[in-house]
Amino acid sequence: MFAADAASQGLGMTLQAVGEGTARVGMTVTRAMVNGHGGFLFTLADTAFACACNSYGPRAVGAAADIVFVAPAREGDVLTAHAVERTRFGRSGVYDVRITRDDQVVAEFRGHSRVIRAVEG
Repeated sequence: MFAADAASQGLGMTLQAVGEGTARVGMTVTRAMVNGHGGFLFTLADTAFACACNSYGPRAVGAAADIVFVAPAREGDVLTAHAVERTRFGRSGVYDVRITRDDQVVAEFRGHSRVIRAVEG
């Protein structure tokens, strides 16, 4: 999935690890990303979430997500988003993503996924 994600790769994100229900994605903050709002942090967390919830094979999409910004990111920061599955039930799942700079928490994200049914036709 990540190999086809031109948007995340265009932002310089790298998929560092992926396993069943988990993923780790890295990104270095560039000057263009320092803008006074957290859209790029959300995108980083959302990418890790997408990789984790799609790690089982059936295609899953985000049904809802929220983020809490804990500390500012600065130009040159090397950030890591680590997604962990909390639970899966039926076609739904809940995932937590922690964004860190070294050992400092920058943001906490929670995503809810939904496995979509194959479209015929």
